[in-house]
Amino acid sequence: MLALVVCAVFGGLALWHFRMAFLPMRGASGAVPSVDGKPLFVPSRRATVAVGVALVLFAGLVAATSGLVPLGLPPSVLAWLSYGLAAGLLARAMGEFRYVGFFKRVRDSRFARLDTWVYSPLCLLLAAGVAIVARQNGG
Repeated sequence: MLALVVCAVFGGLALWHFRMAFLPMRGASGAVPSVDGKPLFVPSRRATVAVGVALVLFAGLVAATSGLVPLGLPPSVLAWLSYGLAAGLLARAMGEFRYVGFFKRVRDSRFARLDTWVYSPLCLLLAAGVAIVARQNGG
């Protein structure tokens, strides 16, 4: 059940990124860090699609690790790949200490508020979910 939920969240996030790539929103979306109302970077359509594809692959890894989808790799390999994913998600939740993550210093933008209340907690929960799936299924 946990694997299904984690896969569904990754799938939903992937769909959101595909939507943003092909139907971008106008104005301050809160999707990227900003300072003084100016985004630190503007993600290209290609980069946004690449993030969506990566999220689909993450869902596939969790599905394979849990046994929902046969991949033909040993369970221990899938578990360790999942632990790597969980570590990456945990690192994203903790952040780079300036603009992103729980320990960011810049906190006065729409992105920063969304990051504090949505993005970083979601990464932390996904990290825990992926690690639990890995632990239960081969690691």
